[in-house]
Amino acid sequence: MSLPIVASAVGSGLEERWAPSSDLPHALVLAVLAAATLGLALLVLELVRTGRRTRVAVSLVLVSGAAALALLVTAVLRPVRVHERATELGASVVVLADGSRSMDLREGDGTRRQRLEAALTALDARFAKLRTRRLAFGRGAAVPLDVPSRGASSPKGPLAVLPATSSDLHAALESIVDGSGELPRAIVVVSDGRLDRPGPSELEAQLRAALGGVAVPIHTVYVATDDPRDATLRSVRIADAVVAHQPSTLTVEVACTGGLECDKLPLRVYELFSDEPPVERASGVAHVDSGRAELTLEVTLDRAGKRILEVELDAPVGDTIPENNRRFITVDVARDRVRLLHVAGRPTYDVRALRSWLKSDVSADVVAFFILRTRTDDVAAAQDELALIPFPVDELFTRHLQSFDAVILQDFDAEPYGLSVHLVRLAEYVRQGGGLIMVGGPNAFVAGNYASTPLAKVLPVGLEGIAADRAVDLASFAPTITKAGRRSPVLEALLGLVGEGLPAMPGTNVVASARDGATVLLAHPTLRVASGAAMPVLALGEFGSGRSVALTVDGSHLLQFGTFAADAGGRAHGALWDALLGWLMRDARFEPAVVELDGGCIAGLSATLRLRAVFGDEPVDAHLTVASMGNGAIVRTESVRLDPDAPATAAVRLGALAPGGYTATVRLDHGGGSAPSRYDFACEVGGDEWADPRPDVERLRAISAHTGGVSVDPADVRSIPTPSASRVVSERRVEPLLPPWGWTLGAAVALGAHWIARRKAGLA
Repeated sequence: MSLPIVASAVGSGLEERWAPSSDLPHALVLAVLAAATLGLALLVLELVRTGRRTRVAVSLVLVSGAAALALLVTAVLRPVRVHERATELGASVVVLADGSRSMDLREGDGTRRQRLEAALTALDARFAKLRTRRLAFGRGAAVPLDVPSRGASSPKGPLAVLPATSSDLHAALESIVDGSGELPRAIVVVSDGRLDRPGPSELEAQLRAALGGVAVPIHTVYVATDDPRDATLRSVRIADAVVAHQPSTLTVEVACTGGLECDKLPLRVYELFSDEPPVERASGVAHVDSGRAELTLEVTLDRAGKRILEVELDAPVGDTIPENNRRFITVDVARDRVRLLHVAGRPTYDVRALRSWLKSDVSADVVAFFILRTRTDDVAAAQDELALIPFPVDELFTRHLQSFDAVILQDFDAEPYGLSVHLVRLAEYVRQGGGLIMVGGPNAFVAGNYASTPLAKVLPVGLEGIAADRAVDLASFAPTITKAGRRSPVLEALLGLVGEGLPAMPGTNVVASARDGATVLLAHPTLRVASGAAMPVLALGEFGSGRSVALTVDGSHLLQFGTFAADAGGRAHGALWDALLGWLMRDARFEPAVVELDGGCIAGLSATLRLRAVFGDEPVDAHLTVASMGNGAIVRTESVRLDPDAPATAAVRLGALAPGGYTATVRLDHGGGSAPSRYDFACEVGGDEWADPRPDVERLRAISAHTGGVSVDPADVRSIPTPSASRVVSERRVEPLLPPWGWTLGAAVALGAHWIARRKAGLA
């Protein structure tokens, strides 16, 4: 990765100088000079003490001794003449700009980002003669800063590569120190001090760990100093283990800064759904004391999987950052046991087989009703003398409906049992994330009076235009497997046991075409709908946040009993129903694709989804739809090619999204379509970066103090010290004055002359 670097030469030219031989260590040179100095001092001391000698004799001894010492030193040092062409380069400096979302908060007449840009311009002038690398930090390693060349302008600003959803200075420092490039002589951090790491409690230890023992001063430039007048949802926390149908604790921290007057602040918690209005799950009042308050609420979520909660605060007048009065959190809701409501119109073999299988599943909690009498049955006996209780339809479909994960209506007529008045509620239950399975029989679908009802609109097959006298076809048939059925993970286990030959079914309910977006897995071999297509027998559909299944036959028990089932050991019935319930509950085993959000979503900035096919053995086209939660408005559609053999995922850029919740659905195009895979996510304007808008100048000052740097305002960047230039030698030539034997010979001659002078002067 290339980094933006500005290199400046301070000076260059050809230089000549004397130097000792390059094979001598610096310590030895110093020792030789010290010994020579000591020898000369001892010679002078000797001459002073002996006295009574002629001036000529003393002079000869002193001069010859000094010459001998000098030549001995040169014989050891062997001086050479060095010719060098060198260039002095400006020192290496790294400028680290805070690229987090908090830079978009207002400061004075502008924003902190504008003050940061002004600081970068001032630093550019300050370090004009240095080699600077401009990087930005946010999440993870520092990245090259999108800065135009000097004198140019960028319409997006110098931080177009960010903003990030965090401020991890620790990771940025580690990436600089551990990188393969030259270590900087100084680091300049431009920020508001609102950092994730290093934290205030262990700042010195974290700095030491980030720098890895490298001594480099860190200068800081603080772009904000004043606390804004703001009421904020500082944090929203929920228990790690959230279980469907069980209350969980939601803790909300509220804060007021900048002198804003706060007392009682109401707040509400909503759960978001795909195309249904939000449902309020909790509310309360935060009593602010000394600028903060903590409120604990009890929230019960009925559906497993990823759920989006919106927390909304009513801020007082004078709040300058309304964007942090609303927070979105994604909650992963687990399921302790699948709660099922199984309502059957009469005790048939099919009903018994399904009920027995449901009861045998230890992961399922089943409430089952067999309807043996209606409200209008005349039994000629008092109510307290009857063993059969009336079907508690009102209680089940008003008070307890939301406590069930799925409802199974098997061969059940809506009218005689008072269910018709609750079909609106049942349809709403599906759209809000519940599951529904309608199983065929003489009293199901059109024959069960469901046509033209609200519930019909959340079934994957239509019920329109079918007369009551032809609502059931009694002709025996074997369902055919559609192309989508062969490629669906829902039928994978069943087809693995029985192949494509299914048992003959004793008739079917008659239905119309599959609804838009529904997936038909099994079809009738002879019956046709108005369009001429084969009539659906098993179809899957998604409506709002929930799912529904339509099975038009009441013969699935034949997969468990009889000669056909013997080859599969009776396991085919369980394989079918395990898959249908698993798909209804969004079990990952039965999803054809995986959808994930890459790096979070910030409102106003482009978000990226990653798609991956997990079922199928050949490349397939995936059709992505992103819709806004609440109104279901489609904001993005895209088609991409997925290769199951490729380890990488396909990335889809969504563009800038408005604040709120979103539902992404992916359908694989196998020729017959596929049931959608779904992913819910939310986009926030500020998120955690705006939850606490107060700048932290003291932390920046502490960072500089611990590393030997200075901390300044953007207007004072000229007071930041500049490290000295680095000298780079580009050409070097060494010329010895004499060969080593010449210096040795000269030293020997000088020593001899000194000995003769001493003898003539009468010195021993």
